[in-house]
Amino acid sequence: MNTKHTVVDRELFTQALRHMSEEDLRYLNHMVVERLNLLAQAKSTMQLAQFAAGDRVNFTASDGSVKFGTILRLNRKTVSLVTDDGQQWKVSPVLLRKTTA
Repeated sequence: MNTKHTVVDRELFTQALRHMSEEDLRYLNHMVVERLNLLAQAKSTMQLAQFAAGDRVNFTASDGSVKFGTILRLNRKTVSLVTDDGQQWKVSPVLLRKTTA
């Protein structure tokens, strides 16, 4: 996208915002939130697509320890897995790394 064109568009958009009613602003807010949710869902789907049930993975737990395990299931936003010590976890795919062993 042309940077100069984007700046002009943003300036026009800012001017338009100043003239919008509360109802228009609420509608615009709804549209922005909907778009952000769609982008987040697309990003999550792309991250999940890197994994499959049965894959060996590892991740760093909140206490700093590295956990190794096997993916059981891909959920909408998380990956369900069982660690080598038998614990079940639901982990964001962005935190997972595939393990070769």
